[in-house]
Amino acid sequence: MKMSWGFDDWLLPQCSPAELETRLRLARDRATAEAPQRAANVGDLVVDEDSYQVRLRGQPLDLTFKEFELIKALANSPNRVFTRELLLQEVWGYDYFGGSRTVDVHVRRLRAKLGPEYEQMIVTVRGVGYKLVPPGQRVHRGPEDATEEERVTVS
Repeated sequence: MKMSWGFDDWLLPQCSPAELETRLRLARDRATAEAPQRAANVGDLVVDEDSYQVRLRGQPLDLTFKEFELIKALANSPNRVFTRELLLQEVWGYDYFGGSRTVDVHVRRLRAKLGPEYEQMIVTVRGVGYKLVPPGQRVHRGPEDATEEERVTVS
């Protein structure tokens, strides 16, 4: 067998039970040591893919499967704007035939579960879609939200 197939060890048919046990233990230890932790942290929000759990300030949120997949997609790329169509593709799959308002409904439910203090983390980008921002980060929705220093006059 080739090492390029992902194997890092092999056994000869005449190995002893003690050698087999040792090799299995070492393989298990390598696998757990090499497995990256798949969790996204955005402020007080932790999305843990391994346990399929979302925690806000250490408290687990009770989310449906689609709500989890939606917040996972947003949390894996904070501040990135996702179109509704892209979220439909990533969360519901390429063959989903429902409307893009499905995303809006799930975002509304997620905001309700985040509570009044954190619902602003999911920002609506008008006419485009949604993005997830850390709490306390200044959110620009358009030119009218910019401070005087941030505005640029074009002549």
